[in-house]
Amino acid sequence: MLTKIAVEKILERALMGYDLSPEEGVVLLQQTDPEAIAAIRTTSDTLRQIQAGDTVTYIINRNINFTNICEQHCSFCAFRRDDGDTDAYWLDSAQILEKATDAVRRGATEICMQGGLNPQALINGKSLPYYVKVVETIKQEFPQIHLHAFSPQEVQFIARLDGLEYADVITALRDAGVGSMPGTAAEVLDDEVRRILCPEKINTATWLEIVSTAHKLGLHTTSTMLSGHIETHEQQIGHLEKLRSLQKTAINQGYPARITEFILLPFVGQEAPKSLRRRVGRDQPVLSDALLLGAVARIYLGNWIPNHQQSWVKLGLAGATEALVWGCNDIGGTLMEEHITTMAGALGGTCMEVETLETAIASLGRPYQQRETLYQKVISH
Repeated sequence: MLTKIAVEKILERALMGYDLSPEEGVVLLQQTDPEAIAAIRTTSDTLRQIQAGDTVTYIINRNINFTNICEQHCSFCAFRRDDGDTDAYWLDSAQILEKATDAVRRGATEICMQGGLNPQALINGKSLPYYVKVVETIKQEFPQIHLHAFSPQEVQFIARLDGLEYADVITALRDAGVGSMPGTAAEVLDDEVRRILCPEKINTATWLEIVSTAHKLGLHTTSTMLSGHIETHEQQIGHLEKLRSLQKTAINQGYPARITEFILLPFVGQEAPKSLRRRVGRDQPVLSDALLLGAVARIYLGNWIPNHQQSWVKLGLAGATEALVWGCNDIGGTLMEEHITTMAGALGGTCMEVETLETAIASLGRPYQQRETLYQKVISH
């Protein structure tokens, strides 16, 4: 009974506009009673309406994963390959341009670029000029396209190889034409989890430092969480707390950029390396867990990060549509191709037609709207 009263009190305060404390966030995630969960859902949906409105947005974008050759061995990754593996690949400029051309022809406003950490991706022995050239290859041909490119992990990789400061790398990429940075490689921002999940990846402090540096330098970022593997409720809330405080810093310090959205990425383990699969004990995300976590994320972050999305690639379109009544206001992008999650064994597919996304949104009786990367409306011609 006590927790029922506690939950009601927490949700009441949230609806009055107060931020949740970490302890309150954990209480909400621990709920198993259907009534309590329904109350959390209703609250998150109400806050979504207040903070982001009724319109559900989507973006026409294309993913270009330019190489799967990677020096790291994250325990959840089925995408990476070693140089010399039969299915290792590394796209050249002509192939990248071909994919970009196809994207523009299909109405894309954004190209999202991320790849493996390939130590041979160098020009004259340096990493940064290679990445700058990739950006310029696209931007010279299609100056209007928004490049959402290179995670904090890739920034650290370039900086480490070339002996540069993070700010130098971010400035060079921004000046070459990168429009915003994906807040990926965050997984769970907790070093205990990271030591098991991705021991070679940057630590929590480095991820936060690079994203904050991007904000200072005028580069907007997204934010993500890879959920539903080995992390606890406390660690999930710790992650949300770090994102909220990062956003507060950007806003309170008057940085020219900030976090534009929060994207929950439920873990898909079907093709993940066996040790992690055994530990997690299932291959596909648990929809109810993802929906509850997404709802709590809305309640926890919504005052500061109003745009929330669940991944149809991870959850399937039906799951992502369901998430729209659990606090989400965005259904993501068309993607056109997506390798990282698909190679992990996701069932969501790799490409969505605009009509499919619009039909899914309309099925809830909600209006839809195409958006750009930074959430400006796209006015159809």
